[in-house]
This record gives sequence, C-alpha cells and structure tokens, in this order.
Amino acid sequence: MDATETYDVVVVGGGAVGENAADRAGRTGLSVALVESELVGGECSYWACMPSKALLRAGAARDAARAVPGVRDPGPPDPAAVLAWRDQVTHDWDDASQVEWLDGAGITLVRGHARLVGERVLDVVLPDGGARRLTARRAVIVATGSVPVLPEADGIATAGAWASREATAAEAVPESLVVVGGGVVGAEMATAYADLGSRVTVLARGGLLSAAEPFAGEAVAASLREAGVDLRLGVQVRKVERSDDGGPVTVTFAGDAGEDSVTAAELLVATGRVPRTGDLGVESLGLEAGAALEVDEDMAVRGVAPAGEGEPWLYACGDVTGRSNTTHHGKYQARVAGDVVAARFAPADAGDAPAPPAGPEPWSRYAATADRRARTQVVFTRPQVAWVGPTEQEARDAGLPVRVIDHDLSWVAGATVTSPEYGGTARVLVDTERGVLVGATFVGPDAGEMLHAATIAVVGQVPLDRLWHAVPAYPTVSEVWLRLLEEYGL
Repeated sequence: MDATETYDVVVVGGGAVGENAADRAGRTGLSVALVESELVGGECSYWACMPSKALLRAGAARDAARAVPGVRDPGPPDPAAVLAWRDQVTHDWDDASQVEWLDGAGITLVRGHARLVGERVLDVVLPDGGARRLTARRAVIVATGSVPVLPEADGIATAGAWASREATAAEAVPESLVVVGGGVVGAEMATAYADLGSRVTVLARGGLLSAAEPFAGEAVAASLREAGVDLRLGVQVRKVERSDDGGPVTVTFAGDAGEDSVTAAELLVATGRVPRTGDLGVESLGLEAGAALEVDEDMAVRGVAPAGEGEPWLYACGDVTGRSNTTHHGKYQARVAGDVVAARFAPADAGDAPAPPAGPEPWSRYAATADRRARTQVVFTRPQVAWVGPTEQEARDAGLPVRVIDHDLSWVAGATVTSPEYGGTARVLVDTERGVLVGATFVGPDAGEMLHAATIAVVGQVPLDRLWHAVPAYPTVSEVWLRLLEEYGL
C-alpha cells in the first residue's frame, strides 16, 4: 500500500446519494472520506436525471406552446441546441464544482475504486495504479448505486448497444433508434429521441410503465404512437446482429404475431438495473457479491456483525439496497444513514449532537420508511406520470381496504384556461377504515408538480375531513383535489 489513512467514516460512492450521506455523517464533527472512481455527483448529475430531463425539455415546451391558441408554432427542436444545453447542464462532464463543494464541507475526496477487505477496512485502487488503505474508526457507508443488466438474447452483449449512459451522453442524434424496454428509461428516451428527429421503435415484454397504474402506461403509449413511435408491446428480443464496422443493428423479436425484426442505426437496452456490489468485496464479510445489501430501517446492513462496541458499522443507501431506484429516495435514505451515524458515533464534545437513536421508528429522522410507505416517482414523458404510494393492485394485494376515486383533469377550470387540448387523469386511493389517503397517481401535463401535495397528505396521514379544509386556489389544476373529495362524499 502506498498509504494508510484513518477516518471516522468512509463513504463508498460519490454520487448524489453518497454526497448526502457524507455531509450528514460529518455534522457532529466526525471526519469523513468519500471514495469515488468516476465523477463526483455520479449517475444522476452526468448520465441520468439531469441530462435526460435536458433532452426532454425542448419537446415538452414545444408541445405546450402548440397547445395554446394564439401562439405561433415553434417548430421541431433544434438537435444541436438541445445537445449543447445538455452539455451545459452536465458541466461538460466536469465535476470541479462538486469537488469544490466537498472541500467546503470538510469532506476528503479519495479518487479510486474501493473494496472492503475486512471490518471497517477498505483498499482503494487509485487511477495511477497505486493503492491506499482506508480504515474507518466508526462506520462505512456504501452508496455505489446500480448497473444496467442485459436481457438474454443472442448477440446482444457484443452489439455495441447503448445503455442509459450512452443514450443521455450521445454526441449526435441517430437517424433511427430501437429501444428495448418499456420502463422509465425506455419511455423517456423514446420520447426524447422522437422529439429530436429519430425514427424510434420500442420493443417491450409487457406494456409501458408497468410499475404505475395501467392507465398511465396506456396514456404514454398513445402519446408515443401519435409522435410516430413504433410500439411493439408484448414481445421478446431473440437475437441482435451488428456488423463489425459498427453499422446498422438488426433486432429480431417474437410475440403473439410471430417473429419479426427491425433495423436501426442505434440500439438502446433499458431492461433494468442491479445493485453495484459485484466488485465491492462484500464477500469478505460473508455477503453475496452482486446482490443487494439488505438494510434495516436505520440503513444498517443486515448479516454483518456489529463492531467491537456493539454498534452496527456497515450501512448502505440508494440503489445498492435494492429498495428504490430513484435519486430522491436514495438521497432520503442517505440522510437517514448519515444522521444515524452522526448520532451514534458523535464525539463526546459534539455539543448539541442529537442523542443516539434507540432504534428505528416510523417517521423518525433515524428511520427510512417513506420508500416503503410513500415512495414517489415522476416519469417525464408526455403526458407526465407521477405517483406516490401503492397502485390500486398493490394496495389490494397488501390487504388495504381502499376505495378508488378517479377524476378527469380536463374537467377543472385550471385545465380549461391552460389549453383546449389539456387532458389527464387523477386517481387517489383512500383507506376507508382510517379515512386517509394511501396513494395517488397523476397523469397529465406537468403532473410531477402536483405530486408533492399528495405526498404530504400520505406521509402526514391527513384525515380527509381535515383535507377538505385545504382550499385549492381557483382557477388552477390543483382544484382537482376539491373534485376528488366531493366524489368521495365530502
């Protein structure tokens, strides 16, 4: 080893999740090191949330303008300008500002790839081939995220297919694109590249957005078809062929109608992700490499013996836990993990440090419960899809006594003044025994901006007769809350 260093806390993974964990863990005076092998800021900042939304924004603005009488048609998006804006949003894949933030927060950055080699000990391979050993006096927090997984199909592994990174970082818009997968990434990138002029084909085993209410995926499918996207749903990819010179790619697939194929300039495979634990060294602790790190509500990893003082020492948050694959819930888990570590191991002279948590409790700052009870998701397709809590089917499978209330968003005054083409659906799930919301779904223009009110109602367990007194402003689309409560009988 070129060097051996000791910190109170070592965080592995410098994406948005790791940054939050490191920041919170150091708030009682603990020394913190953050290990990152790529760019500080991670997937969300450079290859996922931020660049994908930059790619989608121009098409969304164009359609919104087209739907308003009296506005001149702005025409199709300019691909070069959209890609330039994407580059600006990602700071041209330069993490200098993120590193500056770490420095200001007193967090030590170690660039390299870390592996656990024992209790609170990690070996880090540096970019120049050297190595450093880091020892954590108190805790190690793992925030290594997830990696794409390929479906089983002949030739797909060697066909030079795009994953989400290549799709969001592309230097040019391909003439044609095949998207394999009907989840969030597949639906959003099909939307973005159709906006930018690609001829897009989507191949999906089921419908679109299967994690949401069925009407949501149906609305997105109808919109994509209207935009000229060729949707082939209920099909399985069998074979992928591409010439050695990187020419067009041909994808053969099969469904109820038999076997067929499509050829395009590029192929995007967006069929899911798995926790990034394959090269983390977790097997040295008796855990399974490549599997999710199962955690308690305080984000302590299960199956790992406590350190000498009897406190858990290994924590995990974000995609690597397998609990939720969204940045916002990963950051939420990171805040919990960091707060737990800061409280449990606070130095004696920490002053106003919080008391160490006795154990996780629902809705405590020391327990991550929202990603089980009030998980939120927004899909930036057109229409947007946003939901909190379970779907109707998930609620019924869990034995919840729910009543479903739907309302057409075009029937509120805010929609009328927004556009004559405004359309969408709002659904809430009411627990009839407790008289509170347990879930909500919104499908429509800017639906994501309507979600937080529902999230507060679900997390706060606000009784509907109290929610009745939350008067929505007129004329806004949020007036749908009044209509939903009226439909319930209030």
